[in-house]
Amino acid sequence: MSQDDEIWIAFREAIRRDDAGDYSVSTRDFVTALQHHNVPHSLWAANQWIEIHISTFRDISVETGECRLFQVPAVHG
Repeated sequence: MSQDDEIWIAFREAIRRDDAGDYSVSTRDFVTALQHHNVPHSLWAANQWIEIHISTFRDISVETGECRLFQVPAVHG
């Protein structure tokens, strides 16, 4: 399996769904999942990957720094 495949798998594993049906992923969870797949990334590198590859997620971070929170709203209705 290629490193790129491992990164995508780790990203999907880091996604969480809340009670409202919205999906989010924190940089910290993504980095942890990457470590489990032996593809270490810094928080900064993980943020860059998300920003480049995932256009539907928006930054909803409430704290400053590299530990960010991205969300894609669910379609309700």
